[in-house]
Amino acid sequence: MRTGIHYANFSHPEWRTRLTDRLAETARIADDGGVSLFTVMDHYFQMEQLGGPAEPMLEGYTTLGYLAGRTERVRLSLLVTGATYRHPGLLAKIVTTLDVLSRGRAMLGLGAAWYDREHAGLGVPFPRTAERFERLEETLRICLQMWSDDDGAFEGRHHRLAETVCVPPPVQRPHPPILVGGGGERKTLRLVAQYADACNLFPVGVDGVRHKLEVLRRHCDDVGRDYESIEKTMLAPADGPDPVADADAFLAAMEQYAALGISLVMLMPPTPDPAGWAADLCERVVPRLAEV
Repeated sequence: MRTGIHYANFSHPEWRTRLTDRLAETARIADDGGVSLFTVMDHYFQMEQLGGPAEPMLEGYTTLGYLAGRTERVRLSLLVTGATYRHPGLLAKIVTTLDVLSRGRAMLGLGAAWYDREHAGLGVPFPRTAERFERLEETLRICLQMWSDDDGAFEGRHHRLAETVCVPPPVQRPHPPILVGGGGERKTLRLVAQYADACNLFPVGVDGVRHKLEVLRRHCDDVGRDYESIEKTMLAPADGPDPVADADAFLAAMEQYAALGISLVMLMPPTPDPAGWAADLCERVVPRLAEV
């Protein structure tokens, strides 16, 4: 099993003066220490459960571009981009730019979006749920067309593009991997089966993850997709064993998820010192988790 770090919280001590250095140091340690994926969130405002809009939040793709210049090996992504945040053609261009400048380390993480307060706060339209999922599917189709040999028009219900030109193309072929986040059984996991290279599941327990993967397998059967071709990733349970403080218990828990097919687990730095935590993680946990 591989390790990812999800840097979701910027509200560490002295963040007004140390935010940039602390983020860069954490990413550098992850890059040197064998972490496979480094992600930040794609939000305008910090989420309510992490303090809300009064707390710091960076724009996601600007952050990844900065980190691309500070790292050499680790894959970079947002976990995840909401379909409402950017026009799909522009999104494909942004991710392509990240892939080119990082020399082939970009991943496109996508979801339907959910945080209505930040949309209202900055005046961004926030459609009803059904429309957000329609837009998510069109975004997936547009990105795939932008990354193909077809540079013609796209005509959808919500998006119309006269030309899907993308020059230079991504470094990764046929395109940067696409991850769809979430575990919605009727729509989200169907979109994974139809379009994505990876899924990211919420921590709903071993039985819950097993059930979600069974649903995904059925969707794959329905659309004629090879279930094994999809990478299965998940966020680590917040109430589970601390990977640094209790590595043995954490690794034992991860063995259960690995047996279900989960190949990468995303961990969030839980301390005021994310760089120190990442160093401990890379030394004590990453090599052992790779053996699970």
